[in-house]
Amino acid sequence: MNILITSASRKVWLVRAFQEALRMRSGTGRVLTADMDPWSAALYISDGHVLLPKISDESYVGTIMEICEREDVKLVVPTRDEELRVFSGQREYFSKRGVSVMVSDQAAIATCRDKYQFHGFLKAASFPALGSWLPGQEPLTSLPYPLCVKTRFGSGSKHVFKAEDPLEAEFYAARVPDPMAQEFLQGKEYTVDVFVTRGGKVVSAVVRERVEIVAGESYKSITVKDDRIQAQAVALVERLGLAGHVTAQCIKSERGIFFIEINPRFGGGASLGFKAGAHTPCFLLQELAGEAFAGPLVAYEEGLVLLKYTSDFFLRADGISGN
Repeated sequence: MNILITSASRKVWLVRAFQEALRMRSGTGRVLTADMDPWSAALYISDGHVLLPKISDESYVGTIMEICEREDVKLVVPTRDEELRVFSGQREYFSKRGVSVMVSDQAAIATCRDKYQFHGFLKAASFPALGSWLPGQEPLTSLPYPLCVKTRFGSGSKHVFKAEDPLEAEFYAARVPDPMAQEFLQGKEYTVDVFVTRGGKVVSAVVRERVEIVAGESYKSITVKDDRIQAQAVALVERLGLAGHVTAQCIKSERGIFFIEINPRFGGGASLGFKAGAHTPCFLLQELAGEAFAGPLVAYEEGLVLLKYTSDFFLRADGISGN
């Protein structure tokens, strides 16, 4: 069983998690990495790596398939939002050639990628939804303040601003690509790491509080037991028809629980869920082997803390691919 992680970038923790999963399952197999940037740390801690063209390049999908055939890769794990749409559209192409891709269908990905469309989905499906507006829908003076001005697309905390009044809202909206406005909600932020099979069975849902966030990524977090958050996350994932590892984010306030974003891929703090007992890389290999999942949601350890830190990695310049 060989695995290819694309857009590997700095995701050393994910490479090591899949290496561990292979050891736990059979002790054999390699984890390969790919990225367009030769200065990506994860390339050099994997069992082999390749450089990719830009995702917009016509040769991108063909290059991935060539790698899979040459290296006998059976599972591709995309890790970046921009890749999901491309891989989703080519899922059958890969499947016919014996390669599984951890990706949901195109309609579900489109809903998750567009925060305003996700807001519409929440309302239509009768889930709690924060007030959200596109430019021109309502006069800025009539909106409730403070509010968030953010881009409809993208991830992390880039292009997210808190506006205290209409003047600030207008200022930020002019500087944010594809802007939207959303109610500002004060409360604790949580992430739920969910694993769901291709057949729609939810296997695990680990709730973790986001204690400290850096550039949209959890650097300090703790697993908690919250049945309401867990149940709502599971219901959302099932309703959307997602598959694989899913990262759902919500805010819990005095008004209730509001999910604000779902990313159908691994998030930066997912390793906490692995360590707590829901090792989704192992689940992916189990599913690929055709083994069934029985029983209720997988139990996980409460009160486990993740303290993320950076680490130095050294190699000679002539070891950088392309140099």
